Amino acid sequence: MKFKYIIFAVLVVLTSCKKDFLDSKPKGKLSDELLNSPDGIEALCISSYAALAGPEGSDGTFLSPTTNWIYGDVRAETAYKGGGGIGDISEFNQFETFTAVYASNGLLDRKWFSLYRSVQRANSAIRRLNAVTEAEVPLKNVRLGEMRFLRAHFFFELSRLFNKIPYFDENVETADYPKISNVQFSRDQILEKIAAEFGAAAALLPIKQPEVGRATKYAAIAYQAKTNLYRAYKQNPDNAVAVIDQNLLNEVVAECDEVISKGGYDLLQDFQQLSMAEFDNSVESVFAVQYSIADGTDLGRINWSNLLNAPRGPAYGGDGFFQPSQNLVNSFKTDSKGVPIPETYNNTNLMTVADGLAMDVDPRLDFSVGRLGIRWKNYNTAPYGPDWVREPATYGYYSNKKAIVSPESPYMVKGFPWGGSALNFHVIRFADVLLWKAEALIELNRQDEALPLINRVRTRAKNSKYVTAFNSANPTDYAAKYTIDTYKPGENCTWTNAYARTAMRFERKLELALEGERFFDLVRWGNADQVLNTEYFAKEKLVRTYLQNARFVKGRDEYFPIPQPQINFSGGLYQQNPGY
Repeated sequence: MKFKYIIFAVLVVLTSCKKDFLDSKPKGKLSDELLNSPDGIEALCISSYAALAGPEGSDGTFLSPTTNWIYGDVRAETAYKGGGGIGDISEFNQFETFTAVYASNGLLDRKWFSLYRSVQRANSAIRRLNAVTEAEVPLKNVRLGEMRFLRAHFFFELSRLFNKIPYFDENVETADYPKISNVQFSRDQILEKIAAEFGAAAALLPIKQPEVGRATKYAAIAYQAKTNLYRAYKQNPDNAVAVIDQNLLNEVVAECDEVISKGGYDLLQDFQQLSMAEFDNSVESVFAVQYSIADGTDLGRINWSNLLNAPRGPAYGGDGFFQPSQNLVNSFKTDSKGVPIPETYNNTNLMTVADGLAMDVDPRLDFSVGRLGIRWKNYNTAPYGPDWVREPATYGYYSNKKAIVSPESPYMVKGFPWGGSALNFHVIRFADVLLWKAEALIELNRQDEALPLINRVRTRAKNSKYVTAFNSANPTDYAAKYTIDTYKPGENCTWTNAYARTAMRFERKLELALEGERFFDLVRWGNADQVLNTEYFAKEKLVRTYLQNARFVKGRDEYFPIPQPQINFSGGLYQQNPGY
């Protein structure tokens, strides 16, 4: 059973690895002699891995969540902030509505600072690894690969959140950080450096690691593909997509091919297994943040980023943040032949049990979203009901089902922190890689080659065990009229390039729903303005009145403002993003 991982041994971070030292009260400050030792260097490496879950540690992480639920879904059309109303962490409400998002927002400064603290941890480890020999640290090169991988990951997150960022390596002294301009390198140049970092990491990393959770060769190549895919969509100074670089798309295809053919990855057989800690570090997991419980710490190394996000209900008693949107629920409607209906999905609302039984529905809906009257995972006392939601008058009755383990799971903490569990958070899973390759192929006008990749993802959803009705009489008494099929040109679709692009983008919305990626996809594709203002806010405000004044401003809201305290830190050297 998954209870212990050395990766997140936070108790040994920046300490020696001896138990008697851990049991004693720390005295004085750490010495170079200690940190330059093999044990000290290993502790520095572990501290960099720990930063994946948030360098603040424990419950402070919920204010700058590394799972990106607030940055990647609540800012998209797929989720509401949730919680106790718009004033409950009002900064997140500002992010959601794109109103009053100022450079003085303290939670933006917190996120920026947390990510640069994480970069600094990796740089510190790299600096000391560079100063030792393989005789002193036999895994020197492997650890260098890991640290370069992690540093690139933290810079990638900074890039897609803030765009104009200072970029530096381990050779820059801490005192010189304020002297580095945040416009020394363009977005494309920073992404190029990040992609090169992942490539360098891949050359140092093994195919497999003896400890789960450590970066591997094919995880680095996969992340290189993701970075190059972002980079392929060249942006103008106003954040609009100017051109899509065909050479970079070909690199993405080649990198994805290497991961697909050599990485040993596959899709899990059942989509619901993605929400079960028993399947952590499975064949689908390319790289994930590791979590655990019953590991010798008081509460376990649980996912504090999602501290707020368990539903209220009798099984959890949580804070009820991160609620799926009506738009997302409607997106799971299909036609009678089992394919999505992106042109008309949002014309009517799918709300009740009766609606789900009257309409054709993708089964991933009830794997991902808690709906009134529908079975909640393995909870048998009652179906999901109104008492599971904290503020229905503002945010409606849906809850995030995907990121929460079933209440009877031995991997869930009982009581506070509500819904806290050992369920890993996927930074990259194999479905991502398949859909990245499909996206690149479609933009290369090779949509026929993309078809089997998208269908592979859909086939897994089709073959998963569907949610049954509460008090079902038989195994096929389903909770909704589940109708899903692969794309079959000439039978249920016409597979043109334009249709394939729409199909791929919609497939990402369904497959990766509530996984923190959607807003970044919209910005990459250059259609955030169209999707958010025309398709989302114009309709969603009819059911969620707090969205009346929400509006995405093109050329501004693709990125957050540079936090004012960081501009002050640089002595005014940093330049602000446009529109702020």
